[in-house]
Amino acid sequence: MIRIVLPTHLRTLAGIDGEVQLEVRGQVTQRSVLDALEAAYPVLRGTIRDHVTHRRRAFLRFFACDEDLSLEAPDAPLPELVVTGAQPFVVVAALAGG
Repeated sequence: MIRIVLPTHLRTLAGIDGEVQLEVRGQVTQRSVLDALEAAYPVLRGTIRDHVTHRRRAFLRFFACDEDLSLEAPDAPLPELVVTGAQPFVVVAALAGG
């Protein structure tokens, strides 16, 4: 099971309380994790990735094992600790301010 941590506004939108756990078949990548997340919670479609291009929304970042994976290729394998469920795949909303 893949563990996914979402920012509060996305958890509220999807009616999720806490961490999400999903089964991802095949290779575990950003794309496969987000595909599984959007399949389980259709209301999240278009909130994390653009509907058409499937590119990450500008004010969201992806982290795993204390590493920023936001600029990694969407089909690059995620770290083994994420694959085994020992560490979560984390979606973080960027903060802005001056």
